[in-house]
Amino acid sequence: MKILEGKSVFPGIAIGKIQVWMEEWDQVKRVHVPDRNQELRRLDEAKEKAIVELKELHQKAEIEAGSSEAEIFEVHQMMLDEGEYIEAIRNRIRTESVNAEYAATAAGEYFADMFRKMDNEYMKERAADILDITKRLVRVLSGEKQNRNIIQEPVILAAQNLSPSDTILLDKSMILAFVLKKGSVNSHTAILARAMNIPALIQVPFSDDMEGSMAIVDGDKGKLFLDPDQDFLEKYTKEQNAEQEKQKILNQLKGKETVTKGGRRIELFANIGSGEDVDAVLENDGEGIGLFRSEFLYLGKEQLPSEEEQFQIYKDVAKRMGDKKVIIRTLDLGADKQAPCFPMEKEENPAMGCRGIRLCLEHPKAFKSQLKAILRAGMYGNLSIMYPMITSIGELGKIGEILQIAKQELQEEGKQYKDLEQGIMVETPAAAMISDLLAKKVDFFSIGTNDLTQYTLAMDRQNEKLESFYEPGHEAVLRLIRMVIENAHKAGIWAGICGELGADTRFTEEFVKMGIDELSVSPSRILPLRRLIRSIDEI
Repeated sequence: MKILEGKSVFPGIAIGKIQVWMEEWDQVKRVHVPDRNQELRRLDEAKEKAIVELKELHQKAEIEAGSSEAEIFEVHQMMLDEGEYIEAIRNRIRTESVNAEYAATAAGEYFADMFRKMDNEYMKERAADILDITKRLVRVLSGEKQNRNIIQEPVILAAQNLSPSDTILLDKSMILAFVLKKGSVNSHTAILARAMNIPALIQVPFSDDMEGSMAIVDGDKGKLFLDPDQDFLEKYTKEQNAEQEKQKILNQLKGKETVTKGGRRIELFANIGSGEDVDAVLENDGEGIGLFRSEFLYLGKEQLPSEEEQFQIYKDVAKRMGDKKVIIRTLDLGADKQAPCFPMEKEENPAMGCRGIRLCLEHPKAFKSQLKAILRAGMYGNLSIMYPMITSIGELGKIGEILQIAKQELQEEGKQYKDLEQGIMVETPAAAMISDLLAKKVDFFSIGTNDLTQYTLAMDRQNEKLESFYEPGHEAVLRLIRMVIENAHKAGIWAGICGELGADTRFTEEFVKMGIDELSVSPSRILPLRRLIRSIDEI
């Protein structure tokens, strides 16, 4: 048996045969064309056909993965319609009298290489988008058919990489798991895999000769087991069955309260990134949404989402959740989250740069638009607003001024709105240390343990070299959490945790004993935490 290690994109166990997805984008030959105008017409015709395909893909993706994940195909349409990319192809045809296939390939490689060399991780990922639309354009120009469905039985699909187009076109009933040689956890393909609940690994150093091999994908451990013997196969089959049985037992907790044996109630909320995630919240019996990451409405967009566009999304989530609380975190871009619609200057240390509320206060018009959308959506459910990366009382004052202008404009426009609960993310040591003062200005705290830990330990949580030093349960972090909870309660407000530490069962009992009021975690962690909390003795 051979064991290959990679990074997990989505957990779970898959057992089956490997099928290697072969890249069929052959080397395009350079051909001299006597009629450049005819070649330009060929390009325009192919471009229009490709855009039609992308519109169809967008509709399919909306159904299978949700509107947020489907937006990439709208971006691809815009890139093909007009812009530097398509103009570069035209220029090469005009100046070099070459065939459109070659011009497209050369332009695609140029732009992809340009994106790969950028320091920004988000922009690096755009190289895959360029190659995806180039491959599509070349295929249409050469007359190839769109979908070569060569998968005849359920398989573990292995590939160098999968473009968003490849992923969405696949018959999901035939895919047991993804195993990619390249890719990143933030790529569109990874997002689609997670949205479709398919176990997936990336950065696995496999060779193409494993085609047809029996394999096991362990999405929890990030491992691929090739040609396991019968005993090992039986062991993992039992684990897979055991996981399914555990889930059946957990499902029996749906509809039951999250209370300790001593009768203390803890709210178990969910973290989401789009409106489509509400399905998972309701399926796992979430008691509310403790963190709606609104920045996912901005990622991958060339233009800022309008007030109306945001309003419709927030309204839909509010209505679907009914009386259950929904906390919308205002735009939290910066550091590892970059959006084309919010161009940011390169920073030496972006994790400590212009991000979160700082970015919002630097762009008051966009911030005000989001606040107006949230205030209007508040008429349709139980919404609250939460501000990220707070470090001072002064920031809350500036937020209040913009919020007041937003309300005044809504009144003048004759639009109904609701005054909402306001809270802050406590994710900096500064906010934790002055939490007694901040508690007098807001209605609740939500402790963002991911950033609180990295800032407290002076350690970049995305730096792989520091993994052995990174200690989420460091006593300094726990003391800050305890301080924040105590100061919240002294001021008569509630305090929750919405970072990864909230789902770490090693600390659940300690958080309960600290007096935590709410935990907000990924939907799949709700029922396991409910079972644990219900087992905690009197405190």
